[in-house]
Amino acid sequence: MQFEHFGINVPNATAMAKWYVKNCNMKIVLAIPKPNQAHFLADEKGRICMEIYTNPNAKVVDYPSQHPLCFHIAFAVPDPAAMKDKLIAAGAAVFEELNLDDGSYIIMFRDPWGVPFQLCNRAKPFV
Repeated sequence: MQFEHFGINVPNATAMAKWYVKNCNMKIVLAIPKPNQAHFLADEKGRICMEIYTNPNAKVVDYPSQHPLCFHIAFAVPDPAAMKDKLIAAGAAVFEELNLDDGSYIIMFRDPWGVPFQLCNRAKPFV
């Protein structure tokens, strides 16, 4: 099997897609405006895609009240701290910063809609 995408139902998929493109270097690889504002966003290498959509027939998770360890999006970056101020200025909020025992450094944020995401600099990258 090859991973294709994961999907999440959000309150305003079009605005959220634009935010991730502008602030997280994502690229829209497919947009289906109707009926659910579906946007498939790929990372800068085109390796992983996430689908964000707004489907009124399904419950939108209350992301702001949910602990980030229940669900989060993670981006590998060389220097999370270098991006921190830019993301805060764009409406993200820091949840926590972690220096792990293995030398990894992680900043957990919430995007403007409360969806948790993290910037990771792993001492030993997963892939």
